Amino acid sequence: MTTTAPRAPEAPARPPALPPPRGELSAALVRWLREGSGALPGPRAAAAADPWGEDLQLTLHLCYELHYRGFAGTPDAAEWDPGPLRLRALLEARFEEALRAARPDTATPAEVFDALLTEPPDGEGLSRHLLRHGTLGKLREYAVLRSAQQLRESDPYAWALPRLRGRAKAGLATVLYDEFGCGRAERVHARLYADHLRALGLDPAYGRYLPAIGAPALATANLMSLFALHRARRGALVGHFAAVEIASSPASSRLSAALRRCGAGEDAARFYDEHVEADAVHEQLVRREIVTGLLADEPGLAADVAFGARATGFLEEALAEAVTTAWSSGASALRVPLEER
Repeated sequence: MTTTAPRAPEAPARPPALPPPRGELSAALVRWLREGSGALPGPRAAAAADPWGEDLQLTLHLCYELHYRGFAGTPDAAEWDPGPLRLRALLEARFEEALRAARPDTATPAEVFDALLTEPPDGEGLSRHLLRHGTLGKLREYAVLRSAQQLRESDPYAWALPRLRGRAKAGLATVLYDEFGCGRAERVHARLYADHLRALGLDPAYGRYLPAIGAPALATANLMSLFALHRARRGALVGHFAAVEIASSPASSRLSAALRRCGAGEDAARFYDEHVEADAVHEQLVRREIVTGLLADEPGLAADVAFGARATGFLEEALAEAVTTAWSSGASALRVPLEER
């Protein structure tokens, strides 16, 4: 588990700044969030947008962020304003339609999870790439790419608690208690990730690197919020959680080894060290208590659970392909390379 080495005080909880827009959709929403007025895109613009593109994924991320910490200069009341909510619904429909087309509901949850548990010996993926070919520069970029998701780690899953009951609810509460530090603020996993960024010489401030994070990484974070903010998608959120926990322990072991091999130090590896042990236990709890408990109560959600897990894998594969393609060509995997910030 986590060691007790001294750490820097946690950064003040300030909302992030609005990022530069990346197209028509995000430009309209950024302007609305700054000024509180103006027309927002409608159904035609949403339907024409690339579901995997920078503009749609950033706009969706901005809509979701209103339910987390918001943005500097944007009033809290914007969270429930009908304008951004209507835009969010249009973009969610576009995103989910594309996900379902890419990953049709053809497998059972057991089939999906069994496939995730069987790691091919010659597989790739980002953690394997970093273990085999990683440099400190690549590991720093990877840390930035994951920051949109990891600095709010497990927050979306907490929205599932009032939507579950019995074994599923008790199992989720057990796992989240660990994710949120077992009562110790310095062990909250999002705080451990901030410490990880700091140990790599990066800024741990929430939202600091949003302008540098491209659509493939934003999509992985957006998927969690898409499932978490809708009671109707509770099955998909449980499937997402199971897929993440099944993959986490072996991937974390590889990332810890990669960080040490590159000389990043023990403080940089601590976040992943925590997940090697914790997530091996979590994976069992998620499958045996949360998934099994949910499907015992609501067997009709089996297809949703499978879809949530398969969509998670699809977006992780897309992210890995985008990042390794950039690195293999000698380019940065970030929209704005770290040396230019």
